[in-house]
Amino acid sequence: MKNDGALRTQLFPYLLVAPTVILILSFLVYPIARVFYLSFQNYDLTQAWKDGFAGFKNYQKLFHDGKFYSSLTITAKWVLTQVVGQLVLGTVVALLLNQKFKGRGFARAISLVPWAVSGVLVTMLWTLMYDQSSGLINDMLMKSGIISKKVAWLADSRTFFPAVNIAELWRGVPFFAINILAALQSIPADVYESSAIDGCGPVKNFFYITLPYLKESIIFATLLRGIWEFNSIDMIFTMTNGGPMDKTTTLPIYMMKTAIIKGNYGYGSTIGVIAFLILLVFAVFYIKVSGFGGEENE
Repeated sequence: MKNDGALRTQLFPYLLVAPTVILILSFLVYPIARVFYLSFQNYDLTQAWKDGFAGFKNYQKLFHDGKFYSSLTITAKWVLTQVVGQLVLGTVVALLLNQKFKGRGFARAISLVPWAVSGVLVTMLWTLMYDQSSGLINDMLMKSGIISKKVAWLADSRTFFPAVNIAELWRGVPFFAINILAALQSIPADVYESSAIDGCGPVKNFFYITLPYLKESIIFATLLRGIWEFNSIDMIFTMTNGGPMDKTTTLPIYMMKTAIIKGNYGYGSTIGVIAFLILLVFAVFYIKVSGFGGEENE
């Protein structure tokens, strides 16, 4: 009886975590495994008679697909501009909100609004603002004399990519601002007091005190945001549908169009596998190079 009681005591913690483990396996591991499986299959709803094992044919087709390389290039451009832009602007916002001034609490609350609004609502808002005939942006720029005629911001080849970037920046900056502001408030005040005694100014304080303390938060935030922006679909797809002429078709949008819209789940899954591997390699490489969580940072 004692052995039975001891065994039950040992198994009890595992029984408690079992529901969570089952949910993770059901909603995470199985879908990933399913995507890997489909990537080796001919599974096209428009050509059901060809369904069956394809081996590496989907992968061979992918590496000879010009649209794959163009979408990958657009994705890299999108992620780079977004992460760098959001990091710089988020840091500036966080530094401003960290200062003491009247109405600081209200300013902090207002700065979080873009992050709290749903992505679909943000795209609708910016699409209306970019509208060529009745958009707020054209109206303001024409009244201020900056432009002489209305611009089709989401259709003009010179403006559609910057226009979508600005909308996504507006939504993403609060993420960095929140994380960096939290890190700023954890910096001991006596460090800055000692620096002031030594005659250091704001610039030296920022580069030699603030940035080193923010390193871990910046690395973590840029890694997360890089992954999120890589997988971002809602903003670009809702505003441009990947156009014009696929010039805003990122890798996830290409995957979604191939699998969901065209019904070619086999080839779409292949794109998904490659996207997964790219993110995995990037995350491992970035963490290794940055030394995130290493002993040197402890």
